[in-house]
Amino acid sequence: QVQLVESGGGLVQAGGSLRLSCAASGRTFSRYGMGWFRQAPGKEREFVAAVSWNIGRTAYADSVKGRFTISRDNAKNTVYLQMNSLKPEDTAVYYCAATRDLDPREARMQKYEYLYWGQGTQVTVSS
Repeated sequence: QVQLVESGGGLVQAGGSLRLSCAASGRTFSRYGMGWFRQAPGKEREFVAAVSWNIGRTAYADSVKGRFTISRDNAKNTVYLQMNSLKPEDTAVYYCAATRDLDPREARMQKYEYLYWGQGTQVTVSS
């Protein structure tokens, strides 16, 4: 079992930056692949970024490549999402998630590959 709690959301002007954090409980955190997803009003939840269990692999949605960076600190049971050059279209509730499977070699990009979800944190980017 893994419990996830996101923090770091807020209101920021276009072009600004935010860093989201996701604190995880559980002794086996380092063995889970981790991901960030987001959901804007009236839209489906979509993939943003993911990192494999051993930090070797990352994956990003095309819309955030070059602007967002996912990282993890297994000693702190925390995964981060650094968001730079934010745009109004980045406005959404951001969720972190942990994979169904332990030790995934690849960064997982599909919602069905994730079993544990946080409650979400709101990010609002004003123009």
